[in-house]
Amino acid sequence: MHTFYNIVIALLEVILKIGSRFDLKLRQGYVGRKQTFERLAQHITVQDKVFWFHCASLGEYEQGLPVFEALKQKRPDHKVVLSFFSPSGYEIKQNAEIADVVVYLPTDSKSNAKKFLDLVHPELIVFVKYEIWINYLFEIKNRHYKAILISALFRDQQIFFKWYGGLFRKALTAFHHIFVQNVNSQILLENKGIQNTTVAGDTRFDRVLQNKATSKPVAHINEFINGKLCIVIGSSWPEDEIILSRYINQTKHDVKFIFVPHNVNTSHINHIKNLLKVPTIVFSEADSDNCVEMKVMIVNKIGLLRNLYNFGDIAYVGGAMGKTGLHNILEPAVFGIPIIIGKNFAKFPEAKAMIKNGGVISIDNYKSLAAELEDLITNDIARRDKGQKNANFVNLNSGVVSKIIGIIEL
Repeated sequence: MHTFYNIVIALLEVILKIGSRFDLKLRQGYVGRKQTFERLAQHITVQDKVFWFHCASLGEYEQGLPVFEALKQKRPDHKVVLSFFSPSGYEIKQNAEIADVVVYLPTDSKSNAKKFLDLVHPELIVFVKYEIWINYLFEIKNRHYKAILISALFRDQQIFFKWYGGLFRKALTAFHHIFVQNVNSQILLENKGIQNTTVAGDTRFDRVLQNKATSKPVAHINEFINGKLCIVIGSSWPEDEIILSRYINQTKHDVKFIFVPHNVNTSHINHIKNLLKVPTIVFSEADSDNCVEMKVMIVNKIGLLRNLYNFGDIAYVGGAMGKTGLHNILEPAVFGIPIIIGKNFAKFPEAKAMIKNGGVISIDNYKSLAAELEDLITNDIARRDKGQKNANFVNLNSGVVSKIIGIIEL
């Protein structure tokens, strides 16, 4: 099985190389990985004490950041190596303040794992949520390095729990401790003989409370909203945008809509504009005067969404109408507003819990979307009650970082 895995990794390297000729993100990752070892050699010496934090992408970085900050605060003399696999993480966070050097993680070959660890020689390794790279973890175990996995979430459909998943289960034994989000994840691991686990919860609860405390104003948003009810549409995908634009075009309510699509390239922004038949302005073209009479603002800038939720009375969070994956619903929840999502949320335990708690509503088509929005727009008491339930849920589930830091021995 390990030989087969290594063949797959070798093929992956070839695919990434070929794909880099045609796709910008693949090219960014391919070029970036070629520079990793040189960058590490420039920033890390054999005398340095090092923390290595690894995240798949931007979402996992945000999830892990409260733990990274707490560890750095506890050991300010340690250097931090921050690695990403995905360009969507690296390209946005390549200058992250938490890190002394930010790099792409080289592909998971035996030679890459050895060379990477030779250069980094970490005192502590933190992986976030899903990142299980066999050769890196085997090399970590062989060297007796201390590694932890945080905010881990396991389901019985995953390869770890299949009859053919022995190699991946063995890789999990490289972790000194695994901090899982829920009891079900812990039970799945314990049934496979992995006992070094703690149900700590999801570090995103702590992260969104940090975001709320440091929330910043966004230019021209108050002028755009102009005292009216505002619905923030976060990280929308085409399947979300089709039904939302239909509602926006038909509604008679005097409300404002802030559209924050997942894809902010010019062609997609223009596509959304073409769907809308009401006065619409793009964020980059807005000023204090020209946005006041607009009904919709389309945000074509990355990094504003978590601050924009603070201006909303209702949030629609995208990704669950199709199969792309639900975006972070805790970001709007912390501001105490009700949330609407699509139908495909089974892989997101926080969504199931928050629906049960009464603050999140799932819709499956235009008809149900329109009905729920009508109720939330016209019923102030229900809207505020659902929003308060979301804020309470976040507060109740916070404190995850202190649980993790309390167990880690440095």
